[in-house]
Amino acid sequence: MKKTLLALVCCAGLFHTSAHAQTADFDPRAWKKDVHGKATQVLVLGSPHLSAYGDKFKRDHLSGLLDRLAQFKPDLITIEALSGEQCEFVRANSVTHPDVFKDYCWDPAPVQKALGLGLQDALLEIQSTLSKWAQQSKVTPSAAERRRLVAVFLAANDRASALVQWLRLDASERKAADGIPENMLKFLNREVPKYNENYELAAVLAARVGLERVYATDDHTADDITDKAGPKFGEALQNMWSQIDFPEKKEAVALEAALNSSEGLLNLYRFFNDPSKLQAFIAADFGGGIKHVTPELYGRQYVAWWETRNLRMVANIRSAFGNQPGTKVLSVVGSSHKPYFDAYLNMMHEVQLVDAAKLLR
Repeated sequence: MKKTLLALVCCAGLFHTSAHAQTADFDPRAWKKDVHGKATQVLVLGSPHLSAYGDKFKRDHLSGLLDRLAQFKPDLITIEALSGEQCEFVRANSVTHPDVFKDYCWDPAPVQKALGLGLQDALLEIQSTLSKWAQQSKVTPSAAERRRLVAVFLAANDRASALVQWLRLDASERKAADGIPENMLKFLNREVPKYNENYELAAVLAARVGLERVYATDDHTADDITDKAGPKFGEALQNMWSQIDFPEKKEAVALEAALNSSEGLLNLYRFFNDPSKLQAFIAADFGGGIKHVTPELYGRQYVAWWETRNLRMVANIRSAFGNQPGTKVLSVVGSSHKPYFDAYLNMMHEVQLVDAAKLLR
């Protein structure tokens, strides 16, 4: 690994710290004005989990929200989903990360076997294919090439990106060919009973604005914190949550009951991207956690899990746009993550946050 400039200076004995230097505040935000070129614009969209609404949610209700997000013209979209690489990691380490694969991942083995591709082979083919397409920007990929990439994304355990490619096909070309298994058509045609913002919102928007994929940036390796917390951890949290009651919670319930139109859904997203509303939820949940009284300090262990998970997720987002400085990034994530994402992303030298609430007005 290459040494950093600071490491080289230290090793040369030329860097001498003083008491002042050791105690001086360091704020990455102070360097934003020094960034060469355009800042990277990041819009964090707090989303309710659409799977919770059942028949109350209709796909066409997203039209108003999609129209506003399309105006932002994102160059890169991240979602709250585990990458194929992390899914493989938690499956291989199921003793220390029990249930994570079962709860958050799909098994890509049947598609991998049909294609003769392992996870790493699939990831390399994705990278190679998208790089070739980018270099041949004036050449439109054929339907067979897109179908092949659908299959390879499925083998990479990246269903959302597979759906992006599927939606970029003409309707007449959406068929089980070029490696796409027949049993995946129900998912690709979005006939599954549960809705998901990763598919209905992020993947649909990516295809609409001409992107080739989305980026899975969730992380559940921090779940080992809650796994090690002890048998009474869950009971303590349920007790804490049962005591939470505040006006914004009732307001959210009322908005969820009014999901009968595009405007109704847009109003719900406006609510979950209003900083003052989110502050109330965070104060009740995680603010309550740090104050929760148990001998084991279960509330603080809960907050430790949450902060660790958010830090790792934001690191994955930073990595996703690491090779595209100055780009426009949309991050679609559960609304309770949004204040943490905004705070952590804003600490980064080149990031300029975009006001989601303003865009949704």
